[in-house]
Amino acid sequence: MLFSTAASTAQDSLAHAPEKVDIGGTILHHITNSNQIEVPFLGYVNLPHFPDIHIAGLTINLSPTKHVVMMWLVALLLLLVFTVLARPKLIPKGLYNLFESIIVFIREEIVRPNFGDKTDRYINYFLTLFFFILFMNLLGLIPFGATATGNIAVTATLAVCTFIVTQFTAIKAQGIGGYLKHLTAGVHWLLWPIMVPVEVIGLFTKPFALSVRLFANMTAGHVVILSLIGLIFVLKSLVVAPISVVFALFIYVLELFVAFLQAYIFTLLSALFIGMGLHHAHDSHHDEAGHEAAHH
Repeated sequence: MLFSTAASTAQDSLAHAPEKVDIGGTILHHITNSNQIEVPFLGYVNLPHFPDIHIAGLTINLSPTKHVVMMWLVALLLLLVFTVLARPKLIPKGLYNLFESIIVFIREEIVRPNFGDKTDRYINYFLTLFFFILFMNLLGLIPFGATATGNIAVTATLAVCTFIVTQFTAIKAQGIGGYLKHLTAGVHWLLWPIMVPVEVIGLFTKPFALSVRLFANMTAGHVVILSLIGLIFVLKSLVVAPISVVFALFIYVLELFVAFLQAYIFTLLSALFIGMGLHHAHDSHHDEAGHEAAHH
């Protein structure tokens, strides 16, 4: 997508040589969401537009956008890949070994240290989260693709999913009383007006950090690559062209690594946040047991 966008920019530049190339507009067009997708041999194709739905003063529009289409493609790809990989194989090889290594790594290095004997109960959520983010990241690096994780609405929705699982797990493990007690941080009741708002704000900063981190990292790389390519058309120098292309290729390779890294970080932080609810319940039980033992 990046280099196809740059190529179209070059064609426009050659066709309208005296005109100034709008690099900023090209970058914004690439990284922002729209109602058009780029299809090989067809160019830009308009997506269907549905009328607005009004419910209780809210306006909802279910028209598909470029990033929604990318998420549909990712869901379809995941379904196809894991349907094929789920078939029993006596001698695993190739992609089967690669995916098996990633799944074992997520289970043993990310989920099990945070969930212990409850690993199997939560592993499906984290595997889905990791591969969904990874495939969205990678799809934006191929020609005619777009990075859905470069949309703050997409990353915020993923973070909200983790937030809901986190609160549900904490309430289930600690009970309503233990959950509310945790919000007081165990301080004297006179300090509750200070500690409770701080703890509540802390609950929402975690999903905020998750969504902004993924969105910013996936957007930044695309902006850097397009900016480097854009230097060729801004400076109009043959000396700059090879330097820009080499640096853009370097950043592109780096983006492949970032695609895996950001999927890993989002999954790891989600496991830490959700696992904290279980650890608080475990610590509370130990404290109560310790108090009872000391009393006796």
